[in-house]
Amino acid sequence: MTVLAHGGDSTPLTPAALFTQAEPLSLAAAGLVVAAGLYLWGVARLRQRGDRWPIGRTAVFLIGLLSIAVVTLSGLAAYDTTLLSVHMVQHMVLSMIAPIFLALGAPVTLALRTLAPAPRRMLLTVLHSRAARFFTFPIVSYGLFVASPFALYFSGLYRASLEHQWVHEIVHLHFLIVGCLFFWPLIGLDPLPGRMSYPLRALLMFLSVPFHTVLGLTVMQSAGLLGGDWYPALELGWADPFEDQRLAGGILWAGGEFVAVAMLGALVFQWMRESEREARRIDRALDRAEAADRRAADRRAADQHEDGHHADGHHADGHHADGHHADGQSARAKP
Repeated sequence: MTVLAHGGDSTPLTPAALFTQAEPLSLAAAGLVVAAGLYLWGVARLRQRGDRWPIGRTAVFLIGLLSIAVVTLSGLAAYDTTLLSVHMVQHMVLSMIAPIFLALGAPVTLALRTLAPAPRRMLLTVLHSRAARFFTFPIVSYGLFVASPFALYFSGLYRASLEHQWVHEIVHLHFLIVGCLFFWPLIGLDPLPGRMSYPLRALLMFLSVPFHTVLGLTVMQSAGLLGGDWYPALELGWADPFEDQRLAGGILWAGGEFVAVAMLGALVFQWMRESEREARRIDRALDRAEAADRRAADRRAADQHEDGHHADGHHADGHHADGHHADGQSARAKP
């Protein structure tokens, strides 16, 4: 849906416009519905088998899909080529927020537990492929995550995304895929080839903060407009392109830092829980080893006691035999 005719005016972005300008019937909407349906089918299949699946994982996965729908299907999406700030909200949700929620839903684990043998082998083949190992390798996924926004906003690609709808949709898909490649191994719930230790996860998340800060400040302080004369040519009577660009930079800066800090907190929490589980596992292993040592000591003590008892018995038998022998000799010695 095109809300704005180039060079004309449009309805200001209001809460009501989020609903009146919504576009629920699209290929993206169909993809989201299919993704939700497949996930719920997997959960239902597990329950039919008597297996449990955490309801929290289902909830966060659906929240992730819902966040994608909000920025791509609601009236917000109708203004993504009208206001840079709206586009930046899409950027943040698609590259940082939705991937985190989707990863917390552990859909790969769910698929591996519910798929038939043939598709399960296909999925495992993809997970262990060279391409999967390459793109989930920490340096590669980190590089894509921090470099993609700079390549988009400081090249002619951003202007092309404003002028061509298909380029615009590819940019959205790219944001989502790159975000998933970066955050999925950091969350660490699914068995992906790019799993890392918690210190390395925290380090990568920490190192991503300066890039969002630099990019946000650069956008805010830029003397020129992203997209060139695209936004001034719209001649909006209710929005100033320069003010909107400063707002967009602030969204990128503050949003990136907020998500990064929240993610660092989540990683520290996961790290602590993992350490507690590891400590409990070690304690159980030590308890089992101690119990095994006690049982071994008890068996040795029992064996020693039994050997001593047998030795005493043999000694007593010998003593009795000697006694009988002595008695016989005494009896024969009598006249």
